[in-house]
Amino acid sequence: MAVRSRSSCAPNSGSERVVGATYITTCIGFGLACGVIGRIKGSSFFIWFLIGLVLNIFGLITALLYRFESDVPEIACPRCGKQCKAHDAVCMRCGAELDLRDVPGSPAASSGRLLSNG
Repeated sequence: MAVRSRSSCAPNSGSERVVGATYITTCIGFGLACGVIGRIKGSSFFIWFLIGLVLNIFGLITALLYRFESDVPEIACPRCGKQCKAHDAVCMRCGAELDLRDVPGSPAASSGRLLSNG
């Protein structure tokens, strides 16, 4: 009875390692690209790195389509005067509730009432 060597039992093990290394390298590349784009747009590098690492090309497309944080209008808090982003519901400094009517150009500001879901 002939004894087989271990290398003959798994003839594709070397090519499987190359494919796995290529996939990991590609995922890290997409993660870095998403992280850099997210950071340029004013968001967290680490969060966008994770999104790119997991979602690859879909994460990159999402990062490219994501808004610039500098383009979001800001409003002053009625209680402490801190400049807050328009999408914030509460002032991060004093905890005051922010009103959508204070945002210039919003539908609620032009009609003088808050938007309702009903």
